Amino acid sequence: MTVILLALGAACCLGLGFVLQQAAAQHAPMKDFLSLRLLLDLARMPRWLAGIGLMVCGMALGAFALGMGDITLVEPLLATNLLFAMALSRWLTRQRLGRSGWAGLWLLAGGVTAFIVAGQPHGGRATPDVLRQWVIIGVVLGTALLLTAVAKRMWMALEAALLGTAAGLLYGLQDALTRMSGDRFNAGGWTAVATSWQPYAVVALGVTALVLVQSAFETAPLRLSLPALTAAQPLAGIACGVGFLGDQLRVTPGALAWQAAGIVAIVVGIVLIGRHPAMPPGAGPPHPRAQALAPH
Repeated sequence: MTVILLALGAACCLGLGFVLQQAAAQHAPMKDFLSLRLLLDLARMPRWLAGIGLMVCGMALGAFALGMGDITLVEPLLATNLLFAMALSRWLTRQRLGRSGWAGLWLLAGGVTAFIVAGQPHGGRATPDVLRQWVIIGVVLGTALLLTAVAKRMWMALEAALLGTAAGLLYGLQDALTRMSGDRFNAGGWTAVATSWQPYAVVALGVTALVLVQSAFETAPLRLSLPALTAAQPLAGIACGVGFLGDQLRVTPGALAWQAAGIVAIVVGIVLIGRHPAMPPGAGPPHPRAQALAPH
């Protein structure tokens, strides 16, 4: 229960933080797109700093949850951050949920419940197969890099979705490496952590994903990027958890069917909630790229 509460607390902070970050990123200059300079410009905006503060709190709570529980349990719960983002957005816009909003809410909540109950995720012995670990890490990183490269050549709505997906993959991998850092700490204390590569990779992944997220928030409404980010993160985290962290799920035909149905429900619910009119479209003036694409 402690792990569940920590994960839900992390999801709440992340969801609220994303809404505040996107509201600020809409006003950032497009010349800083996919650049570290973007973070420096955003750091001058109080609303963005508040959003980052909430995100840091969410990541800290998520790290505690990962240290106490299994990544295959924590990741689906973190996906509920979209429910909290929707709650804040609905309060700001005064939009009613309607059929699509309620359907998305129940699909997301029901999908998370179905996956956890059917899969009964639990820890086991981490696999000693180093090759498998690096293959999975390479696939996740390679996919994120490919999506980022392709996004630059796409129209803005698809660009934001691809960048959100890439960031979600990196955040899922970051969660897995955070779990590994926690295991190193439990085994050998701070010395073991400082002499391993995982903590430094966690920081590098976090900064890279942050640039991708803010670039996605800068180019298009939140409803085009946050669903992709929210869906990709648990998928990457679960793949890492089962692939090389030793997490185990029930593998009976019935359990696998319910797990698959749960994941599908999570993704569909995320898309429905993310595309709801209550999600903020961004209040800033159109960027030059948006003006260039607009019909005359």
